[in-house]
Amino acid sequence: MNGLVQDIRFALRQLRRSPGFAAVTVITLALGIGANTAIFSVVNEVLLNPLPFHDAGRIVSMFEATRNFPKGSISYPNFLDWQRDNRSFAAMAAYRWIDGGITGVGQPENVRAQRVSATFLPILGVNPILGRNFTAGEDRRGANPTVLISEGLWKRKFGSNRNVIGQRLVVSGQPRTIIGVIPASFRLQVKNFRTADVYEPIGEETDPAFHLRDSYWGTDGIGLLKPGITLAQARDDMKRVNAGLADAYPNVDGNIKANIIPLKDEIVGDMRSALLVLLGAVGFVLLIACVNVANLLLARSTARQREFSVRAALGASQIRILRQLLTESILLSALGGVFGLILAKWGTTAALVAVPETVPRAEEIGLDFRVLLFTIFVSVLTGVMFGLLPAIRMSRTDISGRLKDSGRAISGSRSRMQSVLVAGEMAMALVLLVGAGLMCRTLVQLWKVDPGFDPRNVTCFEVTPPPSLLSQPPDAILAALRQINATLHSVPGAEAVSLHDGARPMEGDNERGFLLEGQEPPTQQTKNFQQTLEYTVEPEYLKTMRIPLLRGRFLSDEDNENSARVVVIDASFAQQYFAGQDPIGERIRIFEFGSDSNQRILLPLVIVGVVGHVNQWGLVEDTSHPLHAQMYRPIMQSGAVYVKGLAQGFNVFVRSKTALAPEAFFESIRQKLLASNRDMIVYDNESEEAVVARSISSQRFSLILLGAFAGLALLLAGIGIYGVLSYLVEQRTREIGVRMALGAQRLDVLRLVLGDGARMTMVGALIGLVAALGLTRLMASLLFGVRPTDPVTFAAVAVLLCGIALFACYIPARRAAKVDPMVALRYE
Repeated sequence: MNGLVQDIRFALRQLRRSPGFAAVTVITLALGIGANTAIFSVVNEVLLNPLPFHDAGRIVSMFEATRNFPKGSISYPNFLDWQRDNRSFAAMAAYRWIDGGITGVGQPENVRAQRVSATFLPILGVNPILGRNFTAGEDRRGANPTVLISEGLWKRKFGSNRNVIGQRLVVSGQPRTIIGVIPASFRLQVKNFRTADVYEPIGEETDPAFHLRDSYWGTDGIGLLKPGITLAQARDDMKRVNAGLADAYPNVDGNIKANIIPLKDEIVGDMRSALLVLLGAVGFVLLIACVNVANLLLARSTARQREFSVRAALGASQIRILRQLLTESILLSALGGVFGLILAKWGTTAALVAVPETVPRAEEIGLDFRVLLFTIFVSVLTGVMFGLLPAIRMSRTDISGRLKDSGRAISGSRSRMQSVLVAGEMAMALVLLVGAGLMCRTLVQLWKVDPGFDPRNVTCFEVTPPPSLLSQPPDAILAALRQINATLHSVPGAEAVSLHDGARPMEGDNERGFLLEGQEPPTQQTKNFQQTLEYTVEPEYLKTMRIPLLRGRFLSDEDNENSARVVVIDASFAQQYFAGQDPIGERIRIFEFGSDSNQRILLPLVIVGVVGHVNQWGLVEDTSHPLHAQMYRPIMQSGAVYVKGLAQGFNVFVRSKTALAPEAFFESIRQKLLASNRDMIVYDNESEEAVVARSISSQRFSLILLGAFAGLALLLAGIGIYGVLSYLVEQRTREIGVRMALGAQRLDVLRLVLGDGARMTMVGALIGLVAALGLTRLMASLLFGVRPTDPVTFAAVAVLLCGIALFACYIPARRAAKVDPMVALRYE
């Protein structure tokens, strides 16, 4: 320990004597360690840390899988049968999100709302901070309406009053009794679930349609595996359950399977591959930083070779010298780690602010003890990595040779070693630059993709009509919708308006089963049932979204509740089901509710037009999604059951005449609607340009970070080659003087030094190109419209790297060309 303390004190004195060297080394390491720590803090929370739920490893997400939808919604009657007949789950729960306008407490407002089974929160281990969870008796039809509220809503609307239990809250026109307060710490980010302000029992749904076996309503599920039950066993068990349902209900469940996914995998989604690619990329940055510092230490060791020869002559062993040098390098890396932690905190915050929606569990990301241990480990490891080679070389001291060395000579092996390290830097920098280049080309290709509509100057928002409208007959509801449309048209700057329900481009899907003319209803044998995406819109929707009309006509004001039922299909629908023929005038039939939710009818629709295809699933995924067919129906021809649903809420699309400020334009819309009825709730506005941008947020996130890492790697590599050539020029000053004294011209000297740099650069570039050919295949899932081995990207990046590297070589080469032969010949 005394020797270690002496080594540390001596190392500190050495660093104080060389503040420039210490500063450059610490900053270089801080950049590498900080970048690694920042990415690891994201990977740690998203991929490594367990979910903040009790028995999180046993919780799974559950979906109904069909040919088109591996993660389809679950029929509630099917869910009840799953719950009853399975042998592998300790508990199952269903959930779906709903509109949640609340009144009776302060100003009316819309809040996030979920309907969940009584077992949902207990599966996740979530207990109310006040009151209790739902009981099984409350999770059924006919039960007394109850509600759980969030801690945030409790504080905002009830002033944290602990007597809130038992009070009444009107949610979507339904008075409910508050039975509990859910803690603010509860968060869950999965399909069809949003951490809500109000939670209602899902089983108390009064609409009979929800309880039909072929009705889905956006319901998904979670399950808690019994102790000792594996995922494979649970999947086999659910195959048995679904086989029984297929026998009992062949026309509905004949082709239904259960898709069971670990809850953590469902939350992480596609971010896993992106984060692992980024973690590997930032590891290259750290390696480049280590190589740079190793080169600095190799150069610095020349000035200290006589010092260590003297120490060896006085009795210091090779191990003692090795330990001293490693102590210095680890001390430098420790200082780099401290500053790297600061950079990591700033970098993580900046990355999450830039693209927060792409990272699941983003609010939980921080520098916890595991990140701190990672930083300590990386700091020690880097200290050993960059310090070991110089330490070994200096500990092998030729005492007599070094004591006689006048300092004029340069070790050829050391020069070659530094050249190899620089070539390695170049190779790693090129790999990162190729990755960033591929992501850049991916974004360029994505922005060239036509989404099928023009998102510019289009604002979408949601409207919850006054609760009194819920009790009105369908005719009165449709009249109110017409009045809302007229009010929106009177807003200054509004060019086109359409109320909207069903599927929303790039945001939400709404599938509808249909039959072609002449097809019989499906059976287990025929399976004639097809699906299409359904958009329920108004006549100006085409003008609002600027979707091209390809054939026939779009919907008109004459397509109302008193006219023949019509439908407009998209080009994909026409190509898939009417290839080679004119679909105008053809008929399809859809399953529709009759006058109430207890009966289903086959409603015939006449095709009156064909429009362009809209990329419903986003710019990236639309081409790979199995469901492409789309159809448009008039809102005014909705059945009575659907009209009742519109009274609970709908979307509105408005196109402005000019590029108005989105927030100011929306506020003018909101004020206009509220002026017509103060009980209306207008909320959740978003520009369609933001929606399109969000569909490629994962690629943008990867580009931002890969680009930052590639830029940092390029900077470090440039500094590395500049430093090595500067060192070599300094060591070869006498040789250069001799050459010039013997007749060499400045151009010859410039060519000599640039040649050394060019050789290092070319070797590194060739190695990097070979490595990139293999490594970029790992990021294939992140690319769009470009191959992982795209020759244009590889060539452009190689030229860029070589150009910057040669520029870094020019400065020391120019200095060498200005050497005065007389001064150089006296150089010591």
